[in-house]
Amino acid sequence: MTSILEKGGGTFPGIKLLLCENPLPPLEAAIAAAQAEVPRSNYYTEAYSAPLRRLIAQQLGVPERLIHINAGSELILRQLFERFGQQVHLLTPTYALFPEIAQRYTETPLLPENNFAFDLAQLEIPAGATLAVIVNPNNPNGGTFHMAPLPELLHRYPNTRFLVDEAFIGLAGQSVAQLVPAHPNLLVTRTLSKAHSLAGFRVGYAVLPEAIAEDLNQHNDAYPLARPSEAAAIATLQHEEQIRVRARELRQWTGALSAQLRELGVRTYPTETYFFLADFAPHAAAALAEQLKTQNILVKPLNDPRLGAGFMRVTTALPEDNARFVSTLKTLLGKKT
Repeated sequence: MTSILEKGGGTFPGIKLLLCENPLPPLEAAIAAAQAEVPRSNYYTEAYSAPLRRLIAQQLGVPERLIHINAGSELILRQLFERFGQQVHLLTPTYALFPEIAQRYTETPLLPENNFAFDLAQLEIPAGATLAVIVNPNNPNGGTFHMAPLPELLHRYPNTRFLVDEAFIGLAGQSVAQLVPAHPNLLVTRTLSKAHSLAGFRVGYAVLPEAIAEDLNQHNDAYPLARPSEAAAIATLQHEEQIRVRARELRQWTGALSAQLRELGVRTYPTETYFFLADFAPHAAAALAEQLKTQNILVKPLNDPRLGAGFMRVTTALPEDNARFVSTLKTLLGKKT
């Protein structure tokens, strides 16, 4: 399944540029908080992760009753698609999970000749669409959308729910979570797996209209997070300034890596996150990925027929690992040192 491939590589012993995982470990405060809770793991958390819900609601400025927490945002996304994904409209390329779990879908293509940028004011939703999905920043290219047109879209298409997936909002982009209370057709999902480095702790949440949040809370485990996961999440959200500092560092590494690939003749596309799209044409990305894997480097060909066989999503690793990746690529691409 596509979603498994998206997550795969957890036991890979080498350099991983395959995933959208953060190469930096959790904050020290998060690790300490998680460790402190391990001896108390014979006890449940408060129902519905109440302390974390309160903190998220306070930081976002939305009522706590609109917050739903679960073990990773993918579970939340799957349940929202089960409820509202009969006819989905996507801006593609997009997160690989969405075409997989939509019952049917239409597309607005993001074009490489426009650097995958798109003006949401020009977005047209087909008649009958039950769900329109905007990923901001977008995965797999890492660019952001200007979100000012969203309220008008919400009014223009009142029978379509708009899902804004803000998985990478801790790195860049304009959040729209604060708009949920005023718009009954707006759903916002988030995760602490990306900018916050908590992928292994599995903490996701959504800001939803009250009836939908209540529905998800009532039809899921009342204790969705392990005690160490909840503690790590709270500690991390209490140190957002550190997350912002790390995000700037990650973007610098990403920019440097992208520039090094361009020096090898690879076309790269603008990003505001710690991953980007690269076009290795005339080389096939899948063949390069197989060759790199033999060198203990794991990367992900995009496998998008519309864009072509050369496209690959590249996630920054630590600078020393990026250097090894570039050196290996130079050999594989036949570039002189």
